[in-house]
Amino acid sequence: MSENDWSAETIRRKLRAIASLLTDPAATEHEKANARALKNRLESRLRSETGGKTSADMLFRLGRAVRDVKQAMQPPPAPKGDWTDHAFRLGRLIRRGLKK
Repeated sequence: MSENDWSAETIRRKLRAIASLLTDPAATEHEKANARALKNRLESRLRSETGGKTSADMLFRLGRAVRDVKQAMQPPPAPKGDWTDHAFRLGRLIRRGLKK
């Protein structure tokens, strides 16, 4: 695979491998320094590939879209003072009158 046809997922997979190397206590300082430099290069490539959007940005936008869809699927609230309110009050008045 050449450097020009890397996908965003390939870059993310390489970044995860580098992160595991950085947290490895047995890694030498030179290995960690090389991993940090490679990590910075891959992160800049990932930013350019995704147009500057991070995964957090994409998840935020996905959450917003899901929330908007949920709100669109809910029925509109019943208006106050429609005829059912009056029928309910009338039924309650009659029921109380019949109890006495």
